[in-house]
Amino acid sequence: MMRIKYLKIEQPIGTFYLSSIEASILAKIAVVERRNENPNAVQREQSLGRIKDIAKYCSESDATFPTPIIISVKENADVRIDEDYIIFNDNEILGEVIDGQHRLEGLKASNYMVKFQMPVVLMFDLYPSQKAYVFSIINSKQTRVNMSLIYDLFALSDKRSPYKTCHETARALNIDKESPFFNRLKMLGKKEEDQELASLSQGTFIKYLLELISKNPDEDTRRLKNGEELEPNEHLVLRQYFIDNQDAVIFKILLNLLNGVKDAFEEEWDKPNEYIISKPIGFGSIIKAYPTIHKIGVSQNKLTREFFRNIFLDFKGHLLSGDIKMTSQFFGSNEQARTKLANLIIESIKL
Repeated sequence: MMRIKYLKIEQPIGTFYLSSIEASILAKIAVVERRNENPNAVQREQSLGRIKDIAKYCSESDATFPTPIIISVKENADVRIDEDYIIFNDNEILGEVIDGQHRLEGLKASNYMVKFQMPVVLMFDLYPSQKAYVFSIINSKQTRVNMSLIYDLFALSDKRSPYKTCHETARALNIDKESPFFNRLKMLGKKEEDQELASLSQGTFIKYLLELISKNPDEDTRRLKNGEELEPNEHLVLRQYFIDNQDAVIFKILLNLLNGVKDAFEEEWDKPNEYIISKPIGFGSIIKAYPTIHKIGVSQNKLTREFFRNIFLDFKGHLLSGDIKMTSQFFGSNEQARTKLANLIIESIKL
């Protein structure tokens, strides 16, 4: 039998108990039941990718799981509660996981389970409808965190990561007076001087820029934190600069690229309410087409503002020949539209 101290909590739904259990023991006494196996269960099918990511995360020196795994204790479980302890048989199933299945499965898939003591909430006497209610409330009432905040917080880290490099690049472009995005990125916690010209958020800028640096920024962040080397990837055209700690080069390339675009589309750039070139769909398309542009520039030993201006002047001419304008009338705002516009940029280069 096992004894664990607890904190009794009273809420409108009833009484439940907060405690902690070693992960290795929790893995033995908590079962995950899924709806495709049991119609009274509440859990969805597991995500193998998410489990794999959590298992990798467990290896980090500062890994943490501060939120509790919620267990609905079985009606016939061998468990009792006295004034100080919850006593239960740690060789039998105690209950069903209501929330936290991926954390638990990720721990089990890792080699680090013995390092973790997990916070748990034990709930007793729940009917299937109550389990479903608890699960749905937990998973439907949470407010999704603004990705600009997530990226902004990477600036506080003293370790390198693709996120931090992209955040610092966005910040530098927003404060550099020579940048076409000077005071025009929607940076978290900063009011733009001209709201009408602020056509791109920090989060969107970073999301697209990451595509040129990392296929898996979370994995790269983990490897760098653990002092491991990153693998090159020729398809990620800014990755080697990142690996070589040349963030200033990444900034300069982006500055030249975006100034070149603005030079070619000067009127359109300064009218984001009419044209999409400086909005998410336009910027995203430029980034999607950039690997092709970059390889040409490198082969000619040119990644200058003039080189990029000429590329996009050709693109502008290509649009005019097809009577196409850089407006939402011709391009939507989804990934399909982004690919369509990127392909037009690449086509203009090959003409």
